[in-house]
Amino acid sequence: MTNGNVRIGVIGAGALGYHHVRILRDAPGAKLVGFYESRGERAAAVSAELGVPAFDKLEELLDVVDAATIVVPTPAHFAVAKAALTRGKHLLIEKPIAATLAEADELLAIARRTGAVVQTGHVERFNRAIRAALPHVERARFIESDRLAPFNPRGSDVAVVLDLMIHDIDLVRTLVGGQIKDVSAFGVQVLTPFVDIANARLRFEDGAVANITASRVSRERMRKVRIFQESGYLSLDLAAGEGEFFRLRRDVDFSELAKGAQAIEAFVERVPISAPDGEPLRLEFESFLAAVQGKAPIIVTGEDGREALAVALAIVSEIERTLPSLAAGTHVAAGA
Repeated sequence: MTNGNVRIGVIGAGALGYHHVRILRDAPGAKLVGFYESRGERAAAVSAELGVPAFDKLEELLDVVDAATIVVPTPAHFAVAKAALTRGKHLLIEKPIAATLAEADELLAIARRTGAVVQTGHVERFNRAIRAALPHVERARFIESDRLAPFNPRGSDVAVVLDLMIHDIDLVRTLVGGQIKDVSAFGVQVLTPFVDIANARLRFEDGAVANITASRVSRERMRKVRIFQESGYLSLDLAAGEGEFFRLRRDVDFSELAKGAQAIEAFVERVPISAPDGEPLRLEFESFLAAVQGKAPIIVTGEDGREALAVALAIVSEIERTLPSLAAGTHVAAGA
């Protein structure tokens, strides 16, 4: 662990990496040393706009930091993370943690050996709607999740499962807890050689079920999660960061309900749920820095990232089984 301000760097300054640099400039507990971006022109532009030094070589940045965030394309996660972890550097690795389970396992083994903190960048854990809902989640039995987005060339070189759905895989694992027993899935190619729309049904060992849909060919954006449990129903809008909890009233007279149709208010009450405002990415960095400083546990561990990747790859394999025409590279994850 590191005492005082954490000397931190950003590796990769693309669309998302730019925001890593922007936020870490003034994050409490951090001293942003600089960033590394392999594309010289991009590095110069980000450095000039944000006023942060760009390092010419990755090794030079790693020599002067305690920790780093990795925001390079996923196929490069392993090589970059391995170089940092062997030096004992603490890492926040954007999702998915690696391209394969073998890579993820090796990275985690190195981290255990060197004592480095590894956090996975599943930023939706820090969404205000999720933070507001968690205190009310009690033995979720069925979860329905929809993540729809218009087509964007970024990330379209892989299946939508690893580009978008992996967010929701991590969320349902968090909401239900326990292990996933089996997976069934179906996908469709629309605009790319890879799966553009996918649906997966996950069954947990305790009997809970999650139904997840992800699409990158939608007319409109949608990020919604519905959670059904014995005590009631939670409806979350992740895009808006808002949610509602409809709880079964404790004074319900079921004999009266059986006599005829009743207004929903007769047996359900709306319970307000809320959480403090906060930019999810900024909250994610704050949690990582606190873990590096030994002030708090890791919120999204490297093992969490590994398990989300395992489920995502199982979904892709199931889809490929029914769509053998899919390109062999479908399982290689998208970049950040």
